[in-house]
Amino acid sequence: MPSLAALLAATTLAAGGFASAIPTRIGTTANTGNASLTQVRNPHYVRHGPIALAKVYRKYGVPLSDDLQAAVNRIVQKRSTGSATTTPEDYDVEYLTPVSIGTPAQVLNLDFDTGSSDLWVFSSETPSSEVSGQAIYTPSKSTTAKKLSSATWEISYGDGSSSSGDVYLDKVTVGGLSVSSQAVEAAQKVSSEFTSDSANDGLLGLAFSSINTVSPTQQKTFFDNAKSSLTSPVFTADLKAGKPGKYNFGYIDTAAYTGAITYTTVDSSQGFWTFTSTGYGVGTAAFKSTSISGIADTGTTLLLLPSTVVTAYYKAVSGAKYDSSQGGYVFSCSATLPNFVIGIGSARITVPGSYINYAPVDSTGSSCFGGIQSDSGIGFAIYGDVALKAAFVVFDGGNTRLGWAAKTL
Repeated sequence: MPSLAALLAATTLAAGGFASAIPTRIGTTANTGNASLTQVRNPHYVRHGPIALAKVYRKYGVPLSDDLQAAVNRIVQKRSTGSATTTPEDYDVEYLTPVSIGTPAQVLNLDFDTGSSDLWVFSSETPSSEVSGQAIYTPSKSTTAKKLSSATWEISYGDGSSSSGDVYLDKVTVGGLSVSSQAVEAAQKVSSEFTSDSANDGLLGLAFSSINTVSPTQQKTFFDNAKSSLTSPVFTADLKAGKPGKYNFGYIDTAAYTGAITYTTVDSSQGFWTFTSTGYGVGTAAFKSTSISGIADTGTTLLLLPSTVVTAYYKAVSGAKYDSSQGGYVFSCSATLPNFVIGIGSARITVPGSYINYAPVDSTGSSCFGGIQSDSGIGFAIYGDVALKAAFVVFDGGNTRLGWAAKTL
């Protein structure tokens, strides 16, 4: 059973290559010697003017100018994508994704966190007393590892956990998408919260690089380093309740969501994916229009909202109460919880009530902790995994915006 600290944590929480398969050719023939062929559109084809022009020149044996060849090279280099499965731990407290580091590859399971910007890992430099079953990164075993001279890092998270160490540049691959010289922060010290989580080998931050903690020179996130090579400068989170989901880089999988994607502007000035929700709804009650500033954070387990919103929600839950011994709202585990509705522009994202019945707080399983809690003292709402797994979410780094869409749950 997770501790309260784990439940409330801003636990700072990839990618097999996406191959655009050309559709099967379809045609019919008859005995007359005639043939009728149906053209089939490749839905993943992206049109590029320079490539089309180069194709014509090559067809007729015309040498490409230096300018045109350079333009083609830039486009070809930008056509990269990646897709990786992410698997939740118990109670969906965090989602872990395999990441390959170094040459030959050392595979570690990392927590992808849109609420921080450091890629750090348990390492051969982490004291053995602070390692408890985690896989470690050993720079000396990688032919592509290079120590970043004098660089150090130190980070702490909302649950009080922390880690620190030195820095290497090395090849990092997330599901087929590679960055050849990524800052990999090797832990020389980790707090007990990380030591006790034997399945989690470190974090991969996906917030903005402006809050990376490496000193004296900040380092770019994996996404920022990969962005220029991607077909489209985006990544998407498709987290699932109690089962594996996906992180995709460089493209939007149209089969992963229903209806339309609604985009909302992001304020990146504080380094987070900060947006403004247009309101909320509880169960079948009328939607309440109000501006709620918050961040989309895959590294936080729960949905943290203004106290007024939290109070309004639990008024609709029979027997729900604030329990000072737990530091949050609890209710009978057998309670039927209402859905919670998030406003994104004029669109509505529905979080099923079952997602908000988070986890038991006692050994009898009679009292449960709520997946919606107060953001008091934080200064902004945190749309963590309880909310994110109810939607398909686009993190658009090219246009600095977030896209939200409904999906089959």
